[in-house]
Amino acid sequence: MGNTESGRQAVHVTSASERVSEEADIGLIGLAVMGENLVLNMESKGFTVAVFNRTGAKVDSFIQGRGMGKKIQGHQDIASFARALRRPRKAMIMVKAGNAVDDTIEHLLKVMEIGDIIIDGGNSNYQDTIRRTAYVESKGLWYIGTGVSGGEEGALTGPSLMPGGSPAAWPLVKPILQAIAAKVEGDVPCCDWVGENGAGHFVKMVHNGIEYGDMQLICETYDVLKQVLGLSYDAMGDVFDTWNKGDLHSYLIGITRDILRFKDTDGEPLAEKILDTAGQKGTGKWTGIAALELGVPLTLIGEAVWSRCLSAAKHERVHAAKIFSGPKITKPADAEAFIQDLEKALYAAKVVSYAQGYLLMREAAKEYKWNLNYGGIALMWRGGCIIRSVFLGKIKEAFDRKPDLENLLLDPFFTAIIEKAQASWRRVVGAAVEKGIPVPALSSALAYFDAYRSDRLPANLLQAQRDYFGAHTYERVDKPRGEFFHTNWTGHGAATSASTYTV
Repeated sequence: MGNTESGRQAVHVTSASERVSEEADIGLIGLAVMGENLVLNMESKGFTVAVFNRTGAKVDSFIQGRGMGKKIQGHQDIASFARALRRPRKAMIMVKAGNAVDDTIEHLLKVMEIGDIIIDGGNSNYQDTIRRTAYVESKGLWYIGTGVSGGEEGALTGPSLMPGGSPAAWPLVKPILQAIAAKVEGDVPCCDWVGENGAGHFVKMVHNGIEYGDMQLICETYDVLKQVLGLSYDAMGDVFDTWNKGDLHSYLIGITRDILRFKDTDGEPLAEKILDTAGQKGTGKWTGIAALELGVPLTLIGEAVWSRCLSAAKHERVHAAKIFSGPKITKPADAEAFIQDLEKALYAAKVVSYAQGYLLMREAAKEYKWNLNYGGIALMWRGGCIIRSVFLGKIKEAFDRKPDLENLLLDPFFTAIIEKAQASWRRVVGAAVEKGIPVPALSSALAYFDAYRSDRLPANLLQAQRDYFGAHTYERVDKPRGEFFHTNWTGHGAATSASTYTV
């Protein structure tokens, strides 16, 4: 509560929605779609939940609507909200990433006490979470930044949760977060402690980057099915339905099948009427930025982000289509064999996407001194989240076999997958290039694989160029690593070199 100008305590009249009979187990701020559904999920698991929203009318409409008759307490001011929480208080923030989170934290710090816990469940940048964890801890409270994946349905029925932040807070929130999380075989929750400060939001960011890659790979496959084979939407839906019964079984493959089969009011495929300009909220871009900062070749996810950017240039693309012509598209002689090639190419590229994502997490763990459980992360992604698939179980098994696995491609299971798919993958990418169909994610994944399996790349020439124009030095194959050399390439340069290069 605030004070009046005369110094007297302001009087707040308690509304009907604020009259409570018991302390709440947890509170949630931000009643948009995700927030509302998380509250209902918590209540369905036996927890009493206090809610607050900046717009008070939203609180009342929720309490009188979806929350009616449930153990949900509505509050019209943040002080009342905090008083309703059982100590140590646990307040979850579900507001827009950025300044809104910082503002909400400041409001909570005024009404919470030492030992209380603030949980950010939004799509915050991991760097912000690192900063906020240190700041909240300096005030004597604990902070958790948790990734929440699964969309509206997941929030209501069981999301994948990736908490990180103050380790001391985890035992206090674990019973609630694991209760509301999705469950996989053996009733194992898709939620476990990730690591200190920003680790949880970093892992969620990588999840979203892989999601970008998966979606782009599926879209490229759809485009090839449509343009090369000329399949109808129903026929393409049947292909994805078949794939969803095998190794590619996943949430995204399943919804793609449903989307392709969905009809508009006139009976025509709705997908065909949707404008081909993709949006994005920024987590894929953040993943690419983190990869550049950490020096990780996240090529497939990067191409997925650029593809969304290029799709947004609709006006320019329409204009360019009137100027440039591409090759004539002809159907392959054996359509069924080509579909089988597509399935293998999609699977192989998917392996590369996850391999790159795990490389990024490994480098971040080194940089920020996080002790990440890579197999456990795969388990957290097996249910509730957007990229959930049977494929993730194989990733967990890979890290169970070798916790310090350098690259997912080197695990025997995935090595066999790539070797088996290699010829099909090349045929698909080659056919797409020959027929003028853009497949940036499929082709960049193949290029990464070819570079990764090469014991010698043309970077020797690149380093010579750098030494020629900038005296940046080079190493030699006939000398020990760590010895650097500079050549006076022109005969009139100096012997002085610049700094050594960083690998």
